[in-house]
Amino acid sequence: MMGDMKRDTSSPAPDGSSTSGHMPERRRIALVAHDNRKADLLEWARYNRLSLVGHELLGTGTTGKLISEELDLDVARVESGPLGGDVQIGAMITEGAIDMLVFFWDPLEPQPHDPDVKALLRVAVVWNIPIACNRATADFLISSPLMTEPYQRATRHYGAAMRPRPAASTP
Repeated sequence: MMGDMKRDTSSPAPDGSSTSGHMPERRRIALVAHDNRKADLLEWARYNRLSLVGHELLGTGTTGKLISEELDLDVARVESGPLGGDVQIGAMITEGAIDMLVFFWDPLEPQPHDPDVKALLRVAVVWNIPIACNRATADFLISSPLMTEPYQRATRHYGAAMRPRPAASTP
C-alpha cells in the first residue's frame, strides 16, 4: 500500500535554495473527502475514471475504500483522516511521494481533526503540489495537458523558517 508509492529523490536543498521536483509520468494522486463531500468526490472520480486509471491513487481510509470498490480502481490506503490519515499524506508530500492532492473538505462542518486538515493543506502549499478542494478545480487539474506531459515542479525549501529555534536560555 503506502510502500507502493515511489519517493521523489529530488528534494529541496538544505541551504534554502530553490530546486525542482520531477513529477513522474504516472502522477501520484491523493484522494481525500470529508463525510459530507464523499459523494461529490465519488461522482467526480466516476466522471474522470478513465483519466484516473492511468495514475497511482492513494486515499484516506473510507474514501479510498469507497472509490476502490465503487469504481474498481486500485487505490492504496492510509488511515482515515481523524485517525491520522491526513498527517500520513502530509508526510508523503514532504517525502516527494504525492504529486497532486484532491481534497474535498467540508468548509461548513467542524472536524475533530481540523488541525490535521490545516497542516495537510499547508504542507501541500509549501511543497508546491497542485491542490483541488472543489469540483471545478479538480476538473481543471485532471484535464490539464500538464497531467500527461513531463513536469518539473519548482519547490522552495523554507530554510531557517523550518528549523527548530534554539531554546531560550534561563538565568
